[in-house]
Amino acid sequence: MNQNITIYLFPFIGALIGWITNYIAVKMLFHPRKEIRIFFFKIQGVFPKRQKNLAEKLGQIVSSELFSIEDIKIKLKERANSPEVIKELENHIDKFLKDKLIKSFPMLQMFMNTTLIRTVKEALLVELKAIVNIMIEKLGQELHESIDVHQIVKEKVESFSSEKLEEIIFTIMKKEFVFIELIGGVLGFIIGLFQTALY
Repeated sequence: MNQNITIYLFPFIGALIGWITNYIAVKMLFHPRKEIRIFFFKIQGVFPKRQKNLAEKLGQIVSSELFSIEDIKIKLKERANSPEVIKELENHIDKFLKDKLIKSFPMLQMFMNTTLIRTVKEALLVELKAIVNIMIEKLGQELHESIDVHQIVKEKVESFSSEKLEEIIFTIMKKEFVFIELIGGVLGFIIGLFQTALY
């Protein structure tokens, strides 16, 4: 009777073993944080051991695939040439022509009719847009020469403590790690069912 009960427990024992095995496997991605020696074996968590390599790869991916100075330059140009910014420039030019310029040179009021103001405004707007784009291009070049995204990301990741690295990776992959643990339990349960059926 006891033997029969034990047979039916196989799936649950298998599930427990499968879950514990995968739980330990996930933990060993991060632990031990410092290398320890057991006889002739060196043991250290995968991520702490490969942190420098991870930093290098992340730096490459971020700088080549996710973020670059060229992306910033494109976004700045898009924003600088957006209808909202153009409208803001027009308002400033209007204010300058109608208020500041005429106040500084009262004699100009004799010549500043609506048509002339519109003509001058359009010319200034074209020139200002060109200047803004030139400045963005120049700024982009200076940023490209002075900022190394790859190096910044690499140094940042390398500087993380093991605890911080674990916290970040767990934040990103928590659901995946839980799934790995659960799938270990499910597979263990299925194997236990086969063992029960074959017993």
